[in-house]
Amino acid sequence: MRVTVFGAGAIGGYLAAKLAIAGKVDLSIVARGAHLDSIQADGLRLVEDGRESVAPVRAAARAEELGVQDYVVLALKAHSVGPALDQIAPLLGPDTAVVTMQNGVPWWYFYKAGGALEGTRIQAVDPGGTIWQRLGPERVIGSVVYPAAEVDAPGLIRHVEGTRFSLGEPSGEKSERVTRLARELVAAGLQAPVRDDIRGEIWVKLWGNLSFNPISALTGSTLASIVADEATCALARAMMLEAQAIGESLGVRFPVAVDRRIKGAGDVGEHKTSMLQDLERGRPMEIDALVTAVQELGRLTGQPTPTIDSVLALVRRLAIERGCYQA
Repeated sequence: MRVTVFGAGAIGGYLAAKLAIAGKVDLSIVARGAHLDSIQADGLRLVEDGRESVAPVRAAARAEELGVQDYVVLALKAHSVGPALDQIAPLLGPDTAVVTMQNGVPWWYFYKAGGALEGTRIQAVDPGGTIWQRLGPERVIGSVVYPAAEVDAPGLIRHVEGTRFSLGEPSGEKSERVTRLARELVAAGLQAPVRDDIRGEIWVKLWGNLSFNPISALTGSTLASIVADEATCALARAMMLEAQAIGESLGVRFPVAVDRRIKGAGDVGEHKTSMLQDLERGRPMEIDALVTAVQELGRLTGQPTPTIDSVLALVRRLAIERGCYQA
C-alpha cells in the first residue's frame, strides 16, 4: 500500500511520522526547503508524550520522484490546493484515492450529496471548478482532523494533543478503500472512525472555525477571551446560528446545541486560533474556506447571512492590508 502525504507541516508531518513508525505502509512525503533537507538528512522526528522517535520516510521535493500512489493525503491548507495541482498530478493513477484534510467547506461538498445542488462547484474554494476537474471528486475520501501539532524545527514535529482523523466517503458508503485506510491509521496508533455522514462532522468543526477564527483575528483575542466577553460571544453566536440554518437547509443535523459548542470553545482556554496565528506571522489566512464559502452556501440555499457578511468584509479587508489574503 503506497501512501504519500503531500504537505508535511504540523498535521501532515504528524500523520506521516505515525504511519512510517508503524512500518505497515510504503510511506512518502512531499516537502520543501529546510524541512525537506532535515528530513532527508536525519529522518522525520516526532516528539510525542515527551519521547522523540525518528520516522524513516522517503522525502522528495518533486512528486514525480515517487510515482503513482494508492492514497494521496492532501495536508495543505485549502488555498494551497489549487496552486499545487500540477505537482500532485504525477502521484495520481486511475485508482488513486485522495484524502482531503483541509479545514472549512471542501471543494467536493456537493459530489454525491443529492438534492437540487448535486454537482455544484463552490467558487470560494474552487474558482472555475479547476480542482474538481483536475483531481476528480470520485477520488475523494473526506477527513476531519482533530490532532494539534507544531513544527518545532525543520524536520521536527511535536504532537500536542488528539489522535482522531475521522474519515468518510462523500456517498456515505463504507467502501473497501476507506476501511482499508482506517485500518492502517488504527494500526499506527491513531483513531480513524469511518463516518456515514462526513459532511455533518465537517459542519460541527466548521461551526466554530467560521466564527471564532475571524473574530480572533480581528480582535487579537484568544478563544477564552472571546467567549468571556458578552459582545464578542454574542457575535460568534449570531454567526453560528446563521451557519446552522444553512447547514440544516442542506440536511445537516447538528448533534450539539450552539451554546454547548460555544462553551467547548471557551474551555480550550487562552488559545490563539489558526487565523490569528497566520495573521501574526504574515501568512495567508484561511478566510475563503472557513467564511466566504459559508456565505456562498447561504446564497445558494437562500439563507440570509448578515452577521457573517459583516465579519467577512472586515477580516478580508484586514488580511488584504496585511498581505495575508490570496484572492
